[in-house]
Amino acid sequence: MQYVIPIGIGVLYALLMSLIREPHRRRFNAVMLAGAGAAYLSGGGLQGWEFAFTALVTYVAYRGLDSWTFIGIGWLLHTAWDIVHHIKGSPLIPFAHDSSLGCAICDPVIALWCLRGGSTLRDLFRGKRPVVIGTASGTAGGRGSGSEEVRVRT
Repeated sequence: MQYVIPIGIGVLYALLMSLIREPHRRRFNAVMLAGAGAAYLSGGGLQGWEFAFTALVTYVAYRGLDSWTFIGIGWLLHTAWDIVHHIKGSPLIPFAHDSSLGCAICDPVIALWCLRGGSTLRDLFRGKRPVVIGTASGTAGGRGSGSEEVRVRT
């Protein structure tokens, strides 16, 4: 069960997130990734490396505000960090020894959903993938190059 439940949590996360409309879904997931990147800070199991990892994931999450690919990469980075913490014996939740292992199983499920474009529940079951058809200028907040991916479902 310790391997099945984290997969179910990852699937449930994707299903619940698919209820949020774009572009809010992508931006909300970028914020979630940034929060996950800071999850190990309070434990300090890897001392200064915790700050370096948090800075890296914060940058990736920032880029994820306009890109599902960056969000997926961020979840894969977090998976690697979970594995390091599990091996080192410094779990995410101090009183739950295998919590980092569970997170390392759950995170790739979320990453796959993100790398697939953060599809809606309907599109997930229909097997449809978003298609990038171009860019729209004038991204709010002055992020990046001033363009944002425009996706349509086919």
